[in-house]
Amino acid sequence: MRVVIMGGTSGIGLAAAELLAARDAEVIVTGRDPEKFAAVKSAAAERVDGTDEEAVAAFFERTGEIDHLVLAFSPGAVGMGPIGQARLADVRAAFDGKLFPYLSAIQHAKVTGSITFVSAASARAALPGTTALAAVNGAIERIVSPLAAELAPVRVNAVAPGVIDTPWWSFLPDEHREAQFAEAAGGLAVKRVGTAEDVAEAIAYLIGASYVTGTILPVDGGFTVA
Repeated sequence: MRVVIMGGTSGIGLAAAELLAARDAEVIVTGRDPEKFAAVKSAAAERVDGTDEEAVAAFFERTGEIDHLVLAFSPGAVGMGPIGQARLADVRAAFDGKLFPYLSAIQHAKVTGSITFVSAASARAALPGTTALAAVNGAIERIVSPLAAELAPVRVNAVAPGVIDTPWWSFLPDEHREAQFAEAAGGLAVKRVGTAEDVAEAIAYLIGASYVTGTILPVDGGFTVA
């Protein structure tokens, strides 16, 4: 099984790479920051800027046919905050850093089995200050079903993580981050925040679930249920 994980040098993407490699997959990860490549122990790594369409096209031309594609790009907490104070340039940057690179990868990848997006629970939540995140992830989730129909028999699914302890939260000081996690955990059915490994297991499930397509799988500890 040959898998490409774009955005696979950190957080959820890296956890998915490690899990799939441990299950004997041939994994290739891409990222923009060469300093993060040192964390990639069990997969091949290539420096590819997912926002550069020519670079993406060249990468997939070199790589050739793959069984599965996982898209785990994240521009970080871009555009967060009250909508009245948001800079539209930051909102555009949120789309440019996630939605459009996902579409570019889909256009150029030679996939035979499945495509799995990493979205976020913000797409279906009502949290003040997350309008930009909700818009980007909502757009990603909305394209899952039409792509599943258009690209069949290639399967298209998404995982929608809730609060996950990854470097995404590095914009908060340690003390504030721990307080945020504790507050979030108290409102969840499972009484803890998630780990990158939790989401990686969901990604591995969707890759192997040959009768599942057009699905958005929440991995949020019951957040969107509550």
